[in-house]
Amino acid sequence: MKLPVLLLSRLLLVLALAAGTLSPATLAAQEAEDGDRGISFGPVKTPSPEVVDEQRDRIAAIGERTGALEARMRANAEDDAVLVEIRVELEGLARDLIASGVAFRPRLAVINQRLDEIGPARGEDEPPEPPALTEERKSLIAEKAEINALLGEAETISLRIARLVEEIVQIRRDLFANTLSRRYDISVAISPEVLKDVTVEAGKVYNAFSSWLRFVFSYKLHSVLLATFFALAAAGVLLIGGRRLFGDMLHADPLKKEPSYLNRLSVAFWSTLLPSAALVVFLASTWFFYSYYNVLRRDIGEMMVSLFNVVAIVFFVSRLSGAVFSPRMPEWRLVPVHTGAARALFWLTCLTALVTGLDFFASKVNEVMGSPLSLTVAKSFFATLLVGLLVVVIGLVRPYVDEAGRPRRWHPLFRLLAFLLGGGTILAALLGYIGLARFISQQIVVTGAILATMYIGYLSATAISEEGAFGRTSLGRALSARFHLDETTEDQLGLVLSIVINVLVLAVGIPLILLQWGFQWGDIRAWAYNIATEVRIGSISISLIGILSGILVFLIGYFGTRGFQRWLDGKVMARGRVDVGVRNSISTAVGYAGVALAALVGISAAGIDLSNLALVAGALSLGIGFGLQNIVNNFVSGLILLAERPFKVGDWIVAGAVEGNVRKISVRATEIETFRRQTVILPNSELINAAVGNWTLRNKLGRVDVPVNVADDNDPRHVHAVLSEVVGEQPGILKNPMPSVDFAGFGDGTLNFVVRAVVPDITGTLAFTNELRFRIVERFRQEGISLPSSSRTLQIRAAPEDALPATPAPAPAQEEKPPRAKAGGAKPARQAEPTGAEAEGA
Repeated sequence: MKLPVLLLSRLLLVLALAAGTLSPATLAAQEAEDGDRGISFGPVKTPSPEVVDEQRDRIAAIGERTGALEARMRANAEDDAVLVEIRVELEGLARDLIASGVAFRPRLAVINQRLDEIGPARGEDEPPEPPALTEERKSLIAEKAEINALLGEAETISLRIARLVEEIVQIRRDLFANTLSRRYDISVAISPEVLKDVTVEAGKVYNAFSSWLRFVFSYKLHSVLLATFFALAAAGVLLIGGRRLFGDMLHADPLKKEPSYLNRLSVAFWSTLLPSAALVVFLASTWFFYSYYNVLRRDIGEMMVSLFNVVAIVFFVSRLSGAVFSPRMPEWRLVPVHTGAARALFWLTCLTALVTGLDFFASKVNEVMGSPLSLTVAKSFFATLLVGLLVVVIGLVRPYVDEAGRPRRWHPLFRLLAFLLGGGTILAALLGYIGLARFISQQIVVTGAILATMYIGYLSATAISEEGAFGRTSLGRALSARFHLDETTEDQLGLVLSIVINVLVLAVGIPLILLQWGFQWGDIRAWAYNIATEVRIGSISISLIGILSGILVFLIGYFGTRGFQRWLDGKVMARGRVDVGVRNSISTAVGYAGVALAALVGISAAGIDLSNLALVAGALSLGIGFGLQNIVNNFVSGLILLAERPFKVGDWIVAGAVEGNVRKISVRATEIETFRRQTVILPNSELINAAVGNWTLRNKLGRVDVPVNVADDNDPRHVHAVLSEVVGEQPGILKNPMPSVDFAGFGDGTLNFVVRAVVPDITGTLAFTNELRFRIVERFRQEGISLPSSSRTLQIRAAPEDALPATPAPAPAQEEKPPRAKAGGAKPARQAEPTGAEAEGA
């Protein structure tokens, strides 16, 4: 009985307050009494959550780390690689600050909601509130102020990080510009002191390597042999595995006189890529294991890394040049140049790469050994001059041959590009801009090799995507033999493979080119992260990782739905003896529901807000109400056609009075081309709501019926045997099912037969039926089988004389009239019977 008493007590308090009979003090006392009885006005205490303390320490640590990175940036303002590392770390700190700000949101929402429930503090003329409620409000307001202060501190640190990132970008830009625009006095490059510096430098390098080799042979020989063995094993695994997979594409076959263009591209691509990759694996493994076993000193390690880079680049360029120009086997050459020019271009390209590589290695040696500036300038001056001259010589080569057999020059644009690059390198070196000259020479060799490889990959992808090309490759033949693929599936796989090759070419080639242009791996990683996580187009944010995740989730749901359909239909309903129609309905409903659910989950996984789709759906429904029913009907019908694929482009369909080949399927209408070359635009709703016949839905097999009529005086069994023999000898028909000849019936003086045969391509029935009719006519003439005539024979027989009534002689004065037929159909007496020829003439 406690609850009714409490309710009655509170009701009396409210009425008394409304009547003004109770004072505020009395009301406060009553509320306190109610509180003692267990009635609560909300949570009295709100303890400070751990998230505030945790994020406070985290924001403070980010601020300290930002200060340390700023000091490091000031100390390494001349080192581009260190600046990139600092910038990448600063961007990571900025993301951590954003995460800290997001972590406050749930707590702020709870605080704001509770403050709204409590309401503002009461005025002086209002009844006082419980002290616990006042303390809770003060605690929440203080906590909210602390969170806002932390958010303000995070905002300040974020602005500081953004300023430092912009400053680093500007410093790097200035460094790059100073490197290219700095001018040196080239007179020191030709002074006699340079020879002395070269001698001294060579002695230093010799002493460094000789001392290291003595150390290795004395203390690290076992480690060196073991590291070299592991490096050779790693490269050998790659090379042997590649030979097993691409054995016929690693070497050009001299016995094949006319290889296809796709075959030449494949050999050029894989014969360049796989050996180069094996060499890179060997060199990288050698350096890794040498470092792991503490074989390398710091100076030797830096010079060895530079030497390994030079060896890899020169080897790659030589393999690429040999694949493109093929000086020994003209039939495998990718460019149409004569043999003499191919040899010259091969050696010029390799020599250019070698000179550039040696310049790069010598620069690293000068840096490690602390060589004088005069030696560095002299080395780069002569190297860039030689590279420029080699490029100009390449532009002067006459690689082509005209119809008269005379050498012909390069295309004018290529010659102009070669002269500009070579001449620009020479001019920059002569003017003292050694940094610019070295940059141009390195781009000519390294960037040129990368672009050439990318172009070969692009050509290979284009060749594979052509119709029937993938089926002629070794991979295509192996897949076809293993999975029994048809030509359409092979072409689709070739298209997918071409897309994959293009994506790989861009994903590998573009970062390598950016590295040559002065960017660092940190820049590329940051760009890749931004592209993968967030691409902003105006106010729209797109995440490639989210989209790929959504697609993956949808595919998993789609194939899971299909598997569940097969299990439900084959294992559950089939064993339960469920009606076939019911099974089909349930399976279809499950399929649609599963695909729809997979699509919704995939859209959510992709990060797309479904509320936006709801707004679009609402707008569409409003538009439908104002007259868009037909448009939306056609649109939805088009989506159904594209999803269910009752026909595809190229199919021969019959839709009502329209018959022809499908040329285009869009979301609104389908374009059909009739056999009279008339284009018919048919709304998609008509194709969904009406019956549509498809002659080539699953394959192009089809039955052809050829009616044959002969005269009724022929032996029907003989005619049947002749027709069966003719159609059995007809080429281009399937033997299973066997062709047949049916005695269809009788006509007006004819015997009617129908020849039926199944052909592999129903779209070519016209040529088949024509040839079959020609053969039938020829055999009928040989066998003496007569065809029915289209004329009619009129036979008139004379009646007996005693059957004719007496006819009185006509009056002489009357005009003679032709006799009229009697009711019995009798003809005039003694009329001669016409001959067969006369009857046919009639």
